[in-house]
Amino acid sequence: MSRFTRIPGLVLLSAVLTALPSLLGADKPAGLSVAFTGGNATDHRVWPGVQLNVSPGETASPFLPPGAFSATWSGFVNSELRAEYTFHVEAAGEVVVEVNGTAVITGKADGATPKSSPSVKLNKGANPIQVTYKSPATGEAFIRLYWSNAETPRNPIPLTALSHDESDALKSAKALHLGRDTFAEARCVRCHDTGAGGRMPELSMDAPAFNGIGGRRSFAWMAKWIADPQSMRPGTAMPKVFHGPEAAANAEAVAAYLASLGGSVPEAKAGDAEAGKGLYEKLLCSACHNPPDGTENDSAKVSQKQVKAKFKPGALAAFLQKPSEHFAWIRMPDFRLSADEAANLSAFLLAHADAAEDKAAPDDAALKDKGRKLVETTGCLNCHALDGAKSSLAAKPLGELGADRWNAGCLADAPAAGSKAPAYTFTAAQKDGLRLLAKSDRESLRRHSSAEFLTRQSEALHCAECHGKHEGFPAWELLGGKLKTDWAAAFISGRETRKPRPWLEARMPAFPAYAQHLAEGLSTRHGQPVKVPADTKSVAEDAEKGRKLIGANGGFSCISCHGVADFGATAVFEAPGINLALAFERLQPEYFKRWIRSPLSVDPTTKMPVYFDEQGKSPLPEFYEGDGPKTIQAIWEYLKLGKDMPKPE
Repeated sequence: MSRFTRIPGLVLLSAVLTALPSLLGADKPAGLSVAFTGGNATDHRVWPGVQLNVSPGETASPFLPPGAFSATWSGFVNSELRAEYTFHVEAAGEVVVEVNGTAVITGKADGATPKSSPSVKLNKGANPIQVTYKSPATGEAFIRLYWSNAETPRNPIPLTALSHDESDALKSAKALHLGRDTFAEARCVRCHDTGAGGRMPELSMDAPAFNGIGGRRSFAWMAKWIADPQSMRPGTAMPKVFHGPEAAANAEAVAAYLASLGGSVPEAKAGDAEAGKGLYEKLLCSACHNPPDGTENDSAKVSQKQVKAKFKPGALAAFLQKPSEHFAWIRMPDFRLSADEAANLSAFLLAHADAAEDKAAPDDAALKDKGRKLVETTGCLNCHALDGAKSSLAAKPLGELGADRWNAGCLADAPAAGSKAPAYTFTAAQKDGLRLLAKSDRESLRRHSSAEFLTRQSEALHCAECHGKHEGFPAWELLGGKLKTDWAAAFISGRETRKPRPWLEARMPAFPAYAQHLAEGLSTRHGQPVKVPADTKSVAEDAEKGRKLIGANGGFSCISCHGVADFGATAVFEAPGINLALAFERLQPEYFKRWIRSPLSVDPTTKMPVYFDEQGKSPLPEFYEGDGPKTIQAIWEYLKLGKDMPKPE
């Protein structure tokens, strides 16, 4: 019988945690509510757990000034059965953890030594939990809450085990955040300057550049889009610029001018539609789009029925190869397609698209000149770049717009006669949120929280539509505590092209403009620092033992599934594990140690076997007399060597 097996208790616990949403808290939303307080301000949010890291000079919430703050997480920790757990806190600052009304951890945490509670009895069902945290006056502020019991070692409390009650304060805060998000998404800052700049990254969001657009977009499509963008893509941030009886004529004039802006038309390359369909499925395009050859009609997904009408011949394939070439903040991912792949995917999309209107751009100098003047005077160039052209439309700076003015102009229920304000189709909730933002000091636009950025943009980019839903895609809620910031930023941006799982047909798409902020948010929202403290140089004696531990000759035989640099896995060939030479570069050390200790308790879907018993003892007494932490540290010392790792036994 193998010394390395799956421990039944862990399998049972993992199954319970996976099933929790249907078993517990069905009437309560997931996560905990948290109240952040700093200066004279308070903000309320929903948080996936008691985890947060705030670097010096940063803020826990954009609605708080930088500096010292306090945070109180409230809600319920849910248990399917009566059970006993121990809670653990790693933090810098003062902490109080209360479970079922009893304080189980109190005092000041020094950041280096975890504080643990005595064994705490949890009742079946929802158990009230409250964690109060006060940051230090200076320096890094962080807190990470874990739990453990006799069957499973220390891990963060999973989102599936946490729930909370809604409150009026939380609802009001959500509305205010929606207003801030809408202000950025609608590019309001492009007309209403904040005066002193802003740190909210989305304030720098661009729109498709006009340079060479005539070689990319068809005249007929542009005329319809400019006339009424919402009718073509509901939910778009693009407003309706023209109103009244001349609206259609003005839109056509602008389209005629844009169509004249040259640009080389890419050569249309023949593609294989059937191969394109296969690629469409491998890349999981349906996570964001309704499949063009299917019957699905999810209004939250982007339709691709207009691609034939929108793109000039050859332009679609060129766009698929470089989506952000003319629009840095585009949400279309870059899959780094080859020319042949782009041609095949383009052929598939075009084969199922609606017919294009056969209408050439009018070659009328007067009409194009009219369009040019409209582009310069109606605010188009406030958002869209065009070399050599400037906007002549000036709007009041944000600081001069009193709260009483946020019912007119862009926020009017209907365009006023003679108004040049664009017509946005804001929902009632978005308008209410914008007006709440107007009543605030608006300083939130000058502040940045990477954790908040992650919340907003991971939803907009549909990250969770792939992660945790398809084989080989790590669950979204695990990534922040797992990956080092620098590696995650390089991977999300597309700069890191090595695939950790090369056997996956799907590819991690690149989002260059979003990458750094997403990576920082993944770390900080999970309580990890943006910059992992430099690890000490590998201890040679322990690294050599680590080399033996991952080998097949008296070790754990990790090399059966995992390659080490150029040394390939010895037993698994179709779907090997991640190459261990990448591990130190990728993984947070705290995550690695939890993972090796008990992989099933971290990810119930993993195929990774359990090596250590419930007490954390190693089955290899010849190494450190079976001491689990020392054994795991020795493997980590070996992994530190990265590409210089000597060949395993």
